[in-house]
Amino acid sequence: MQFSDIIGQEHLKNHLTKSADLGRIPHAQLFVGPEGSGTLATAIAYAQYILCKNSAGENSSGNESCNIKFKSFTHPDLHFVYPTVTTTEVKSKPKSVDFIFDWREFLKQNPYGSLFDWLHFLEAGNKQGEIRVDDAQEIVRLLSLKSFEGGYKIMIIWMADKMNIAASNKLLKLLEEPTDKTLFLLVAENEEDIIQTILSRCQLLHFNALNENNIAEKLLIDYNIEERESKKIAHQAQRNFNKALKILNSNGEDDEFEQWFVEWVRAAFRAKGNASAISDLIRWSETIAGIGRETQKKFLNYCIEMFRQALLINYQTTSLVYMEPKVAKFKLENFAPFVNGNNIDAIFAELSDAIYHIERNGNAKIILTDLSIKLTRLIHKK
Repeated sequence: MQFSDIIGQEHLKNHLTKSADLGRIPHAQLFVGPEGSGTLATAIAYAQYILCKNSAGENSSGNESCNIKFKSFTHPDLHFVYPTVTTTEVKSKPKSVDFIFDWREFLKQNPYGSLFDWLHFLEAGNKQGEIRVDDAQEIVRLLSLKSFEGGYKIMIIWMADKMNIAASNKLLKLLEEPTDKTLFLLVAENEEDIIQTILSRCQLLHFNALNENNIAEKLLIDYNIEERESKKIAHQAQRNFNKALKILNSNGEDDEFEQWFVEWVRAAFRAKGNASAISDLIRWSETIAGIGRETQKKFLNYCIEMFRQALLINYQTTSLVYMEPKVAKFKLENFAPFVNGNNIDAIFAELSDAIYHIERNGNAKIILTDLSIKLTRLIHKK
C-alpha cells in the first residue's frame, strides 16, 4: 500500500511525506476520519514510506524486498492491533495476534473496510469488538524488542476508539516515553471516545470524507466501469469509498436494510388508532433483535439517513438526495411529507438513544419495541 494507491487526501499525503523526508516524525499520531476516508490505508502507506525508504510519487522506489513484504502485510517491523471477539477457535481473552492471518486477508480484500466488515469477516454474530488489556501487554512486549531491520518499529492501532480503559491506561507510559525509533499510528472514527490522556500524547490529523470525483475516478480506472455508472455510484456512496465498493459489488446489505425500514414505517402508520397493528411492530422488533448488535447499530444509522433523505425532499433540496428505494410501492417523495421540522429532531434523538443503549448491551427487543411505539406517535406529528 503506497501513497499513490490512496484516494484523495493530497494535503495529508504531502504533509506526511515531507515530514518523513525531513526526519520530523512524531512518535504518536492519531488519524481521525469517517468510514471509507482511507485512514487505515494511509497509515499503512505512511509506515511503508518510512520503513522502505520510498520516495514520494514513485511506486518502484525504495527497498524492493521491503515493498514486497508490505504487499502481504508481513514486514517484521510493522505491527497491528485491532478490535477482536471470542470465536470457536479463540474462546477466551482474544487479542490481535490470535487473528493475524484473518487480518492480513481482510486487508488484502479491502483496506477501506469498516469495523462492521471486520467483525462480519470474523463471524462475530452478536458480539462487539474491543481492544483489551491483553493487546496492550502484547504491544509493550513487542516494542521492547529491537527492530528486525534496524530502523523504526511501527505499531498501527486500528479503531483506537474501541480501546477499553484498562488497555488505554496500560499504554500511557509507553506513549509518553517510547523506546527509540518507535512510531504509534492510532486510527479512529470517533475522537471523543478516546480518553483525554491518550489524545494529549498524539499529534492529531483529521481526514475529510472523500471527494465524489476522486471516488468516481478510482472506480473508473480500477474497476473498468462506464463513466456515467462510476459517477452515479460515487454520488450514492456519500463520499465513502467502502460504501462505493459495496454498491459496485451489490452485496445486498442496503437492500435488506431498506426492506426492514419500509416494513417498520408502514407498521407505524397502521398502528395509529389500531391497537392490533401494535403486534406487527412487536414482531418487527423481535426480528431486528435477533440479528447481531453491530448489524442493529448499522441498520439504525441507515434509518437516520433515510429520514434525513426524506427531509431533504420535503425541503426541496433534491440535488442532495441519493437514495433510490427499490421496495414496491414505496417512494421517498410520498414519505417525505411526514418528515418535517416538527418531528425530525425527536426522531433523530430516539434513534440515537436506541443506538447508545444497544451499544451498551441493553435488551434489544425492549429498546426496539419502545422505539417503534414512539415512532408511531412522531411520524403522525404535523
